Amino acid sequence: MDLSRVRELLESKSYDKVADICDNLMLQVASDGIAYHDDWPYSIHLLAHIYVHDINSARFLWKSIPSSVKEGQPEVTAVWKIGQRLWLRDYAGVHEAIRGYEWSQDLQGLVAAFSELYTKKMFQLLLSAYSTISIQDTASFLGMNEDDATNYVLQHGWTVDPASEMFTVKKQPIVTEQKLDPSKLQRLTEYVFHLEH
Repeated sequence: MDLSRVRELLESKSYDKVADICDNLMLQVASDGIAYHDDWPYSIHLLAHIYVHDINSARFLWKSIPSSVKEGQPEVTAVWKIGQRLWLRDYAGVHEAIRGYEWSQDLQGLVAAFSELYTKKMFQLLLSAYSTISIQDTASFLGMNEDDATNYVLQHGWTVDPASEMFTVKKQPIVTEQKLDPSKLQRLTEYVFHLEH
């Protein structure tokens, strides 16, 4: 079983491609009748699905993993804890699951990249959902302590009221690009002209 392509993607930090490569390799190996369960990089495969926000595929993969692998490889279970927290929308729990395990050398880069991506996603969620939010809640969503969360959001233009311990969220301006198609403008002009005469 040749996992060199997976290793190459991990080394080049092309994490968004790992899940598809693993899926294809698994299908190929299974169709060739090769026993792969004990040697398969389930933790990488699971986390790769989680990285691209494909929780359904991660769930199906988890269900297909033999119980002997689940019991014998605690890192696989640790990765699935992240998936469970995402499935339950336990935002703070995702960060706890990430920090709650000593990741192997193979997974450290992928876990760190996912953690950073997830923090950015949570920040975008806060931007779209709140106009004010407490320091404590912000820290929980971002998976940081209160000081780090404060520094993080202040760098993005938020303001803090120390008395109430609340942030005022600075909304990002929505940039919409209007494309004016001359042919549509011409048709509209002709239509309006036709209505007036």
